Amino acid sequence: MGKLDGFAKLTFAEVTPSVTAGSAVWHRPPEVQLERVQADGYLRVLRSDGLAPLAAPWPAARFHDEVVVEIKMAGDHVDIVELQRALLRRQVRQVERVEERSPPWMGEEPLWVVAPRLPSWLHTVRALKRFAPGCYRVGSSPFQFLWIAANELPLRDELVPFLTARSGKALDEFARWVAPRRDVEWVISMLEYLPMSPKTREDLLRRFARVDDPEIEARRQWILQALLAHSPEVSEQLIEQGIEQGIEKGIEKGQLTEARALLRRVLARRGFAPTAAMETQIDACSELGTLHRWLDQAMTAASAEEALA
Repeated sequence: MGKLDGFAKLTFAEVTPSVTAGSAVWHRPPEVQLERVQADGYLRVLRSDGLAPLAAPWPAARFHDEVVVEIKMAGDHVDIVELQRALLRRQVRQVERVEERSPPWMGEEPLWVVAPRLPSWLHTVRALKRFAPGCYRVGSSPFQFLWIAANELPLRDELVPFLTARSGKALDEFARWVAPRRDVEWVISMLEYLPMSPKTREDLLRRFARVDDPEIEARRQWILQALLAHSPEVSEQLIEQGIEQGIEKGIEKGQLTEARALLRRVLARRGFAPTAAMETQIDACSELGTLHRWLDQAMTAASAEEALA
């Protein structure tokens, strides 16, 4: 689950300043000098008044300068053992803060657990009080302890960091809603990491199909080429899933434009930069058989010239 919670942490780090208008930021905590006892991260409150108008749970952080956050993504274990470990990590941060100050800090570090849903067993060991959609106070505790059920949260821009922990149909709903609201790079990362349904992933990938507007298409091609050059996992996924399906579809339906695009993606993945003459050669080719042969050659060729021989 490293990639999943890594994506959630990255989203907290990147999105929190914007959705809270600078009222809160995400910090990755230092490792404690024990065995590895380290929380996922903590939110440091910079302006409490800026959190008041936001959707819950943000306002609950107004009266604290910091909140420890534990993130449980789809597929993670959420049982009594994990609860106790989360409490231990919160206590470690509590000790750190007391030791950091002179005189010692006398406050209580809050704990927020973000998970897809509220586990049924939690009712049997803790008193729960729902104070907003998806937000529960967990008692009895000497500190603020919230359980945030991402599947129950409303779809709000300021809640995007929490919504990444959704699962199942709720995750599909979030993915479709958030895709047009975030930049292309973030959406592609979401498609790569979050375990949404194949149907939802395919529908969202269609957003990157060719369009008539040459400027939009040029931007999309640049993004795809950059991903292919710098992300082996993305490139392998495109090669294995997108290109093979695209070739078959192009041959069957006579879509020369799609075949040319697939050829360019492979060349980019191999690190080849076709010259202007080569680009003209690709555009001028109207035979699928030739494009198919070039595509096969591009998989193993030593240069762009060899691929288009």
